[in-house]
Amino acid sequence: MFNIMIVEDDLTIARVLRDELTKWQYETKVVKDFNQVMEEFIAFKPQLVLMDIQLPYYNGYYWCQEIRKISQVPLIFVSSRNENMDIVMAIQMGGDDFIGKPFNLTVAIAKIQALLRRTYSFSEMDHFLTYRKAALKLGESKIHYYDKEIELTRNELKIMEQLFIHKGEYVSRESIMVKLWEDESFIDDNTLSVNITRLRKKLASIGLKEFILTKKGWGYGLTEGDRTNE
Repeated sequence: MFNIMIVEDDLTIARVLRDELTKWQYETKVVKDFNQVMEEFIAFKPQLVLMDIQLPYYNGYYWCQEIRKISQVPLIFVSSRNENMDIVMAIQMGGDDFIGKPFNLTVAIAKIQALLRRTYSFSEMDHFLTYRKAALKLGESKIHYYDKEIELTRNELKIMEQLFIHKGEYVSRESIMVKLWEDESFIDDNTLSVNITRLRKKLASIGLKEFILTKKGWGYGLTEGDRTNE
């Protein structure tokens, strides 16, 4: 589940984008107070921002620069100002892509999904993922924590990859098992429980006690705090 924030003063366009993104199972937030864009950004914690250029009070370039002071979240400008200079300006101001109005909704969704994949789907070129002071080394199948490390089995690596990618939220048991089945690791509910138990013991051995949390009846997530041996 990705959070997408829509900063668009044309209510019709904002509603069309919101409704279509909701169909694709994205959580959306449409900004209503254009003096409070940063406050809403901080509260909502989006994984992607759709930003109009022409807005009340301050334009989209201003808000993009403000966002870039605290976050590198992917941002797509959506604007009727779609001359080449406008597109260049949008990228120079910190945007990652540009959708011109009027737009084809299918193309717009495809661009959004492509940017999300590039940003959050980790390939072999990515060396590691981090959370708190722990680092998941994908190429090495290891977790590093300060000066200690543990080796992970193939299934353990895939489980931890899902938890690191979705840090800050819980991942359902079903989602984890579906991911493992996609990678031809034929794992059932009981096998997943065994893997989680083994992972917790390994993590505790390097000081990451209670690093994996359980949400009863749902799934697993990473602890909100930094667990150490102290």
